[in-house]
Amino acid sequence: MFTGIIEGMGKVIALDPEQDNLHITISCDFTSELKIDQSVAHNGVCLTVVGIDGNTFRVTAIAETLRKTNLGLLQAGDLVNLERSMQMNGRVDGHLVQGHVDETAVCTAIENQNGSWLFRFQYDPSETAITVAKGSICVNGVSLTVVDSHEDAFSVAIIPYTFEHTNFNRFKVGSVVNLEFDIIGKYVARFMSLQKG
Repeated sequence: MFTGIIEGMGKVIALDPEQDNLHITISCDFTSELKIDQSVAHNGVCLTVVGIDGNTFRVTAIAETLRKTNLGLLQAGDLVNLERSMQMNGRVDGHLVQGHVDETAVCTAIENQNGSWLFRFQYDPSETAITVAKGSICVNGVSLTVVDSHEDAFSVAIIPYTFEHTNFNRFKVGSVVNLEFDIIGKYVARFMSLQKG
């Protein structure tokens, strides 16, 4: 379980395909604090640390993960948002995030708003792919508040700190991002669909 508060960015050092899997080697400032079998969210995708070597660590993304997320688009040198799993005795500063990406979305607009930025994203709608104005959404692992919501699109406002300390500062129109919709909203939507059926 995560909170969507990014601890830092990691740099992709190497990408090694093996059958349908992709081994990803990343360097980051807190590698020395990691351990094998630890869960770390990478652009919001929960992956297990399988190797540590100096200031780099290695994770493996399987075919299902590569199909549903933007990890298959990574290139050496790319920056990924990183967050270690939450401690149950601490504050939840973002919202409850599972690290289970629901789908990807495409950035359709970026507006500089004189001190902040408004990002718009479009996605494939479904019964559980729901956003609501002032509700929570996780974009590339970042816990955010929805500004406006439509059936297949939403926008979020980004403050300077988030822009500087996440890979939002690398996004362009057309960038593909990972989405995890609010877990409570997904359960409510599922319950309502079962009531109808």
